Amino acid sequence: MDITTINDTDLERYITDVMLEIGVPAHLKGYYYLRNAIMMTGRDIEVVTSVTKLMYPVIARHFNTTDQKVERAIRNAIEVSWERGNSRTFEKLFGYSVKDGRARPTNSEYIARIADKVRLDIKSM
Repeated sequence: MDITTINDTDLERYITDVMLEIGVPAHLKGYYYLRNAIMMTGRDIEVVTSVTKLMYPVIARHFNTTDQKVERAIRNAIEVSWERGNSRTFEKLFGYSVKDGRARPTNSEYIARIADKVRLDIKSM
């Protein structure tokens, strides 16, 4: 199965499950922006190469906010999940976690890795 054949609702549900497993708190605005960013990247990996020029402005328009607020909210959601989330899951996904003393991944690294996991999982279904 290919990610392009999955409807948006099912893809959103799957990404939500992954995000909750990682420990992204659903009460943060960045949670919704991040889910949208992962969906966009899952459907088109080129989007992640231009987060500031393409991804953040598209998400900002969708949520009626600014791209700066989108970037900051996503960064905050990633920081919170990195510090409080499941370190075993992070080690599986990224090869390291906060326990290793390494800094959290950048927004684009985080988004790209989660989107890649989602794409591979769907391909194997």
